[in-house]
Amino acid sequence: MTTTVPATEPTNTAAAVLTVDRANLVEVFSAIQGEGSNVGTRQIFIRFARCDLRCHFCDSARTWGTPATCRIEATPGARDFETHANPVTRSQLLAWVVRQHVPGLHDSISLTGGEPLLHASFLQTFLPEVRRLGLPIYLETGGHHPQQLSAVLPFLDAVGADLKLPSVSGEQRWQAHADFLKRCCDAGVEVFAKLIVSDRTDRADLERAAAIVAGTSPEIPVFLQPVTPLAEPLAVGAISPPTPAQVLAWQALLKQQLACVRVVPQTHKAIGQL
Repeated sequence: MTTTVPATEPTNTAAAVLTVDRANLVEVFSAIQGEGSNVGTRQIFIRFARCDLRCHFCDSARTWGTPATCRIEATPGARDFETHANPVTRSQLLAWVVRQHVPGLHDSISLTGGEPLLHASFLQTFLPEVRRLGLPIYLETGGHHPQQLSAVLPFLDAVGADLKLPSVSGEQRWQAHADFLKRCCDAGVEVFAKLIVSDRTDRADLERAAAIVAGTSPEIPVFLQPVTPLAEPLAVGAISPPTPAQVLAWQALLKQQLACVRVVPQTHKAIGQL
């Protein structure tokens, strides 16, 4: 296993231009998807570095910055990682994905992070190439960069938007979430919303999230995901999952406005997947 330390983000123009042809990664690997509508399916995960959010429940804080190196699985599912320097080129990343693509093994490719849409310029040129493999492209995102989303929507098959409840995440992005969902629906791309809930969840946050989703389409599936306690809590302190009674009450509340509300925990944690 390779341990990386986040570095200071580059802010100069030259570094920004590099994102058209190069991207900073955390890892590429094959695993079972543990969240949302693709739960239980086998995916090639491309985990991008950098995130502009600081969610209290984040279990991937290592992705917030830009590590000097990334780790690339050599054999699908074997966890035989190689270490490569960041940033990586489109041709490098494509070759690593092709190596993972054992015929018939994977159901889709997951773009995750970090926040993948911070690499939208790179994705605009990379995704047309990787689509030639014939695998559906699934975007896992915080759902708060609608303009960047529009740049890559033509190359996506499905989007999972993690709508941030302020009482749980410490982030508030309501208008961006509303715009984001609308752009997905207008483009005809399959989309679902995920809401991370803890024992601190404010009912008003859930009502507002439900109104935003219903305002776009009440048919958009919503996944309530009880928070997984962190092994090493962030500075805000330990995050605890909700009680069964809370989850039942919140599902009933959301179903007053929405057609499909499912409760699904992080199943990959239960079965020991990355």
